[in-house]
Amino acid sequence: MAKFSVEEKLRAVREYADGHDSKKGIARRYGVDRSVLKQWIERYQNHGEAGLRKRYTNYTPEFKLDVLNFMNDTGASPYEAAAVYNIPSRDTVNKWKKAVDEGGLDALVPQKKGRPTMNEKPKKPVPPKESNETLQEEVERLRLENAYFKKVECLSEGKGSVTTQLKAQVIHELRHDFKVIDLIQVVAIPRSTYYYWIKHQERPDKYKEAKAHIAEIFHAHKGRYGHRNIHIDLGKRGIQLDPKTVLKLMNAIALTCRVRLKKYRSYRGTVGKAAPNVLSRDFTADKPNQKWVTDVTEFALFGQKLYLSPVLDLFNSEIVAYTVQSRPTYDLVSTMLEQAFERLDPNVELVLHSDQGWHYQMAKYQKALASRNITQSMSRKGNCLDNAVMENFFGILKTELLYLQDFESVEHFLQELDDYMVYYNQKRMKAKLKNMSPVEYRTHVQQAA
Repeated sequence: MAKFSVEEKLRAVREYADGHDSKKGIARRYGVDRSVLKQWIERYQNHGEAGLRKRYTNYTPEFKLDVLNFMNDTGASPYEAAAVYNIPSRDTVNKWKKAVDEGGLDALVPQKKGRPTMNEKPKKPVPPKESNETLQEEVERLRLENAYFKKVECLSEGKGSVTTQLKAQVIHELRHDFKVIDLIQVVAIPRSTYYYWIKHQERPDKYKEAKAHIAEIFHAHKGRYGHRNIHIDLGKRGIQLDPKTVLKLMNAIALTCRVRLKKYRSYRGTVGKAAPNVLSRDFTADKPNQKWVTDVTEFALFGQKLYLSPVLDLFNSEIVAYTVQSRPTYDLVSTMLEQAFERLDPNVELVLHSDQGWHYQMAKYQKALASRNITQSMSRKGNCLDNAVMENFFGILKTELLYLQDFESVEHFLQELDDYMVYYNQKRMKAKLKNMSPVEYRTHVQQAA
């Protein structure tokens, strides 16, 4: 890469500052990469003309530590830190960071180069101490080690992983009972690492308020929100954080979501007449009560089974009606239909889609739909994706309710299920609904119309 004089760098920076051209145009004209021009601009903004001059210096360990602390406190990148502290290359900052990560703060101290001089005399061996004194020191060392391992087990909560941070915390906890220098030798961490940890412990946690909001949102939704939804909710509260930062803070305060499992299958072969796949995986709707989907799922609790039959509006993913029974009889579906029909106008044009479960093949089910001029649609045999929206709802329901909570009885579960249906419709936001709940989205669209 060509070398540039201070005058050339200054001229390029001033051209950009005066608005004569874009970074891309100026970089092309001077034959320099745009990232290099950006670095010139940032150094000039932070340090004036001195930031454009080449520097030859040896950085002290204190200076290096200040740079790393600046990155840790502000989240600045090595590139930004190099610009702020007028360091010629971000690679230099990267080397400091890597050295501290691998060898602790002692790695910031430059090592003496070359061979030792001939004048250096080897240290004389220390004469052995008296036996009683040696025995007393050995007892004290064993007492220290015993206290250390007990404290590690207590603070790690039996997880088995002993991090450098945990070691420093153990030293801090035992500092009144033993000498710090002896603890550092037993724990086997650099002394500077321990004092670095102490220094940071005394600093206020800049994410303290954010952690409180994250915990509040997490528990308000009973652990059903992951870091993406919590990130969105934080934004609504005026707290702007990167989603990865939210995930990191959730891990720091031990908040995690659960996984989903499979659903009950109601297909029993051909027991009636199957309808064509009218929906054809077109899960979009322009208005409420235009396209509905339904299915049946199973819960196993306290040695017995419960069956849930909901109907969902594809316009806003709202649960229109649902029933729960201990047996998957036809009444499970017919009662749900009666509740759902109460939401419909007499002349509505509606498509109701389901799989080929035996309930939906029965003549009386099809007659009930025909009496309301509702078009019946069925998934193709063995194609669960034809009813993917309903499958997705069951996955969410079981993840956020069944597998997330402990229930005292079947009655307790049924009460929590009713509460969850209200929560799902009225509070749980969805990204495809512009981060609104189903009811909020329906109300918003109706008011805007």
